[in-house]
Formats: sequence, C-alpha cells, structure tokens
Amino acid sequence: MKLQIRRRARTVGLLGLVSLILSACGAIPSGNDGQSSRPQASAGLGSFDPSPSARQCFSDLGKANVRFSPLPNRKFSGGCSQIDSIKLLDVGADVTNLGPVKCELAGKFAAWTEYAVKRAARKYLGSDLKRIETMGSYNCRNVAGSGKLSQHAHANAIDVSAFVLHDGRRISVEKNWKSGRQEMQFLAAIHNSACKRFGTVLSPNYNAAHRDHFHLDMSGNGYCR
Repeated sequence: MKLQIRRRARTVGLLGLVSLILSACGAIPSGNDGQSSRPQASAGLGSFDPSPSARQCFSDLGKANVRFSPLPNRKFSGGCSQIDSIKLLDVGADVTNLGPVKCELAGKFAAWTEYAVKRAARKYLGSDLKRIETMGSYNCRNVAGSGKLSQHAHANAIDVSAFVLHDGRRISVEKNWKSGRQEMQFLAAIHNSACKRFGTVLSPNYNAAHRDHFHLDMSGNGYCR
C-alpha cells in the first residue's frame, strides 16, 4: 500500500510539473549536413522523466517567455535518442521544419534569434526578421564518412539555411555567404554570435557539405568554422 501511494504521488508530481511548465510558458518574443540517415525502430510513447538540469531549463525558458512543449524521453535503436527535449512553439519569429530539440540547445537558439539574428537584420538589412528556415533538428544518422553518431541523432543540433524578412527578402546561407555586401555582413555577424553561444558551429567555411547552412549544436567547446 505504501509503495502504491509513493508511486501515485510521484506520478501526480510529474503531472503537476508539466502543468506548471506549460502554464508558465508565455508568448514572446531534418538537418542536412552531409550525414547519412540511419533506420530506427519505434520506441513507443516514451516517458516524461526530465533530469534536474532539464527541469531548470524548462523553468528558465518559461521565465524568458519562450513558448514550448516538453516531450517524453525516447530511445531508439542504434543509440539514437530524444532525452530532455522539447518542441519549440514560439521564439519571437516563425521557424520552419524544426523537430525535437534538447532543452539547452533550444534555449540558446531562442536567445540567438532574439538578441543576434533579429538585431542584425535591423542593423544590416533595415528590416525585421519574419522567419528562420531550417533543415531540421532530430535525425537518427551518423556523421558522413564515419561510424560516429551525429549530434542530430540526439536532438542536439539544428541546421539553419535561410532568413526571411518582413520586406519579403530571403537571405540564404548558400546564396549570400559570399554575395551581397549587406547580406554578407548580416550572415557574418550572426555566425560570430552563434560561435559565442553554441558548442559547435559549422558554416560554408568548414566544408562543401555545409555550403548551404549553419550547423549549430551543443557538443564541443566553442569549435567554430
């Protein structure tokens, strides 16, 4: 009987945490980096059991008025996983094609959008940011040419390909990394800012596989190319 009570209390506590997180979230303001996809088996619905660091991350996102939905932890065949991940709902601009993202990465991405991308768009391009286009986040695959799992396989990476402004212009990494003075300044500025926020940032300067996007993840220790 005592065991049943403890289990019931733990379940109620987790549900209460989810409710608290969702009520605190205000309204604010599949990658393709040359990696090969891996088959994966369904892991079912998973379970909501966030780590202490994830609980703190949920709280921090709520305080920053970032809207999001916590996702259950899931593990897949081949070592792929979605642990302590969320679905971003609002970072102050539309974001396309974004799947599960680890909470820490989501927090960095939301701050980068708000304090780097939006400000750089106004400064260098004279228009507000409307949309960020991505090639995705979670994807169960290896790094190209290796047997090592990509950070995408753990929902710990986002590939950003383009930015759309309110005046209708579309600035893409592939087209404008070395074309258009203002566009180049904009992309260079947000790339430099990304290097200060994320663990690893890869651009067209890294290799041909990244000619059309920025790869952002939380591994490494400030590796920036």
